[in-house]
Amino acid sequence: MATLTIRIPDAHRDRLAALAAQRNLSLNKLMEELSIRALAEHDTEMRFRMRAARGDAKRGLQLLDDLDRHYGTRTE
Repeated sequence: MATLTIRIPDAHRDRLAALAAQRNLSLNKLMEELSIRALAEHDTEMRFRMRAARGDAKRGLQLLDDLDRHYGTRTE
């Protein structure tokens, strides 16, 4: 396992420490969980971008319209 040193403002560090305490985690474990989430979000975005590049935009928009008609559009 690697060690990563980062520089952030003291106020951010304090808020992250408070968040970790609220979740009953160490600051290290919180940062690990946040980094896992960031990587998962990135991987998901890249997957959808690759699929979109291979896909048919007109067909994709039609599918979204079909879903809207079936489930109704929500404007909250």
